[in-house]
Amino acid sequence: MSSLQGKVALVTGASKGIGAAIALEFAARGAAVAVNYSGSKAAAEKVVAEIKAAGGKAIAVQANLSDSEAIGPLVEKVAKELGPINVLVNNAGVYEFSPIEGVTPEHFAKQFNLNVLGLLLTTQAALRHFDPKGGSIINIGSVAASGIASAAVYAGTKGAVNSITVSLSKELGPRQIRVNALNPGMIETEGVHAAGFIGSDFQKQTEAETPLGRIGQPNDVASIAAFLASDDSTWASGQTIYASGGARL
Repeated sequence: MSSLQGKVALVTGASKGIGAAIALEFAARGAAVAVNYSGSKAAAEKVVAEIKAAGGKAIAVQANLSDSEAIGPLVEKVAKELGPINVLVNNAGVYEFSPIEGVTPEHFAKQFNLNVLGLLLTTQAALRHFDPKGGSIINIGSVAASGIASAAVYAGTKGAVNSITVSLSKELGPRQIRVNALNPGMIETEGVHAAGFIGSDFQKQTEAETPLGRIGQPNDVASIAAFLASDDSTWASGQTIYASGGARL
């Protein structure tokens, strides 16, 4: 597969989970990949090593995207080392569930500063180094955007991602930059394991409500992201695509 041959991709939050799977899939299809991480240096370097072992090109770049001052240097390093950016995957994010009684300014700011403001500022910075011919921006959202109990703030961030995606697709279309949202359902990642969801009643309920009868794996999302990054999706922009086995909350 070489559908991304010659392209440069920046994947945020790519040291593990969905981000790591996307980085590996992009590299397997020929892209040079910048693996962004916040604190998991060893995990990010492991992803890079795996890409290089398979003959691909990748770099690990640290930046906490909740820190607006860190975003510009991140993008500048990617462009300097790999070249003009063709694909940006805004994957970095955080989730904290809480009933309304537990919502605090800190709870709100933690999620909106990364999931929404971080996404916007990373996109803003990346556009300064985008290939003049255009490219693709993929915003990783969630089926939770439609609303989920005890997660009003998180759901709000992902609803914002959907709206931002449409707005940016209209704004950036004249520059031949496509913008789409990719919204996973429940995916088996390190974070989902750490949260205790695997093997829980919540997992069983999710599988029962999923037409394809299982929760997803990171590669299920990565293959769709690769399609959106490639020229095969050249006429798709402003779309929200659900990677959820048919489940919709």
